[in-house]
Amino acid sequence: MPMDASQTTAYQSSETPRDIIETLDAALSCSREAIELTVTTLCAGGNLLLEDVPGVGKTTLARALGRCVDGDVRRIQFTPDMMPSDLTGVSIFDQRTQRFEFHSGPLFANIIIADEINRANPRTQSAMLEAMAEHQVSVDGVTHALPEPYLVLATQNPIELEGTYPLPEAQLDRFMACTSLGYPSREAERSMLLADHAGDPLSDIRPVCSPRDVSAMRERARGVYAGDDVADYIVAIVRATRGHERIRFGASPRAGLNLLAMARARALIRRRDYVTPDDVKSLVAPVLAHRLVMKSSFGAGTSVASTAARETLDAIVDRIPAPRADHA
Repeated sequence: MPMDASQTTAYQSSETPRDIIETLDAALSCSREAIELTVTTLCAGGNLLLEDVPGVGKTTLARALGRCVDGDVRRIQFTPDMMPSDLTGVSIFDQRTQRFEFHSGPLFANIIIADEINRANPRTQSAMLEAMAEHQVSVDGVTHALPEPYLVLATQNPIELEGTYPLPEAQLDRFMACTSLGYPSREAERSMLLADHAGDPLSDIRPVCSPRDVSAMRERARGVYAGDDVADYIVAIVRATRGHERIRFGASPRAGLNLLAMARARALIRRRDYVTPDDVKSLVAPVLAHRLVMKSSFGAGTSVASTAARETLDAIVDRIPAPRADHA
């Protein structure tokens, strides 16, 4: 279906997403695929969960993205004794004014690096829900808006479970995507060892864009055209996860909305003003796998985006015919 003038210009006038990708790819040793997914999530306006073993660069990737966006970045190291007020802030009585004044917590920033989020107790984890879903926090009955744009980049270690609290399904559903970085290639690891800045791979990263640029980028992504055939394709995939023999609880309606938002952002990064079935296919596992609750007989493993979930999604995608990509 042809697009009108407003649709065809929605993706033009900026190379910001690709500039961020190239900057991160030049500085980091993790895979380009992981970097592109991170930037796609940023463009789509969602939150990202990085789940992998220690030492592969989860926090480094999050910090690097924070340096690329010249906004307010806060890193929170989660611990079991952390309380909700440690995140949201508190109201303190001022003797001089005889009034309570709100002192904001570390959630009030453009990019939040939530390090080892599964080490926080459930009460503190729940304090993240409102921030992640509605970009606001409520303290003492008063709602406070968070800065825009807003992004939570959370990390967790799926193999070290002592002293951790598994994220509940409601909070996992607030993460638009989940991925693991994996180990770097032999060449990337060798280059990392020999680099002049081996102690600090972020030393050469300079800001690529401002928070206002990110907001504009997200607005352009929302304007990318998605036809009825793409919507039907997404609905078919999401609905196929419900009632599947391997899946106890399938993907939510929010998952379908997130999959479309990510597909639009991927199209924007690839300089297209329309979504293709390949955009959707490539993002099914990162967007849906961590939301599925697998039946115990098939083994979900320790990872929230388990191998069983990804294999099941691959089988679902293979079974559902993709619409013909025709945008002439």
